[in-house]
Amino acid sequence: MSIPSAATSLVTLAEGTQHGGNHASLSPYLTGGGALVALLLLLWITTRFNRDR
Repeated sequence: MSIPSAATSLVTLAEGTQHGGNHASLSPYLTGGGALVALLLLLWITTRFNRDR
């Protein structure tokens, strides 16, 4: 891939993100909440395995 064609591809990609860019079904609150729940679950699992006996 040459430099001019790579630059053209990047410009085309950048122009597509000016019109919202987000998918209509992706809620940032739902995505963030899901990530938070997943990380808290992993933290809880890790602390269960890390107990001193």
